[in-house]
Amino acid sequence: MFGVVVVGIGTAGWVRIRDMLAPLPGSSAENLLVQGFISRRSLDSQQGVTQISVQEAVSREDIHVAFICTENVSHEDNIRTFLQAGKHVCVEYPMTMNHKAAVELWDLAQEKGVILHEEHIELLTEEYKELKKEVQGKRLQEGTLHFTGGILKPGFGFPAFSGIARLTWLVELFGKLSVTAATMEEDSCNSYTKMTAKLLTSDNSLLTWIEERGPGLPRAKNINFRFDSCTLTHIPPAPSGAVGLFMQDLICFLAKLAGQVNPEELQRERTRVLHCLEVAERIQLLCQC
Repeated sequence: MFGVVVVGIGTAGWVRIRDMLAPLPGSSAENLLVQGFISRRSLDSQQGVTQISVQEAVSREDIHVAFICTENVSHEDNIRTFLQAGKHVCVEYPMTMNHKAAVELWDLAQEKGVILHEEHIELLTEEYKELKKEVQGKRLQEGTLHFTGGILKPGFGFPAFSGIARLTWLVELFGKLSVTAATMEEDSCNSYTKMTAKLLTSDNSLLTWIEERGPGLPRAKNINFRFDSCTLTHIPPAPSGAVGLFMQDLICFLAKLAGQVNPEELQRERTRVLHCLEVAERIQLLCQC
């Protein structure tokens, strides 16, 4: 059994506790025991789980794993705290707000002999799986991924980081990307932002990634991918998965803890995560020039 503490008790933290208290029958998730949660606020028990301090969590020998579910800007400090204490860590994306810090944290995890796992439920969605099937084997000429959504609370960071799930889609679909240009439109009075990044694939196909947020904007991903054989203008419809996304991610994380993921796959994942952070950092730099 792995003893667990959940850091942050917002929506993601609440779902993490729920899934661990009612794991998928017969899955490795049954090997987790929630020992407490951590919050800056003083709270009553959540789903029967009591609040504990950071100091208690890092010192207790019956706590082996920390799930970091805080706002993005505090991920790095929380990861470092638990890695230093020799705890395994599962963190919501993005792991950090810069590439260098992520490299340091992964090196620290290796030094301590523990697992550092960055959640990417967007790669587990049925819509993404269907889109990947449609894209496979086709040669991209030019494409656009335009995301719209409502206002984010403070602490989510620059749009290239808060929206790194969409960047991860593009990297997984089309390979490594380079940034040629990036701009940011802001209307602070109306809480509106629009980030536009111009990207190139390794064979010089142009991709445009847009993150647009403002009051009343629907949460949606709009695509237009032009290939040599066809054009995709809609994400293919897909049925809902039988297992929840956070539960799927939990099982992926536990496979790493059990040593069931080969080193080549772990390295491929690390390379992709670090590449996305590097691209996001470059976009932010160009937008702020």
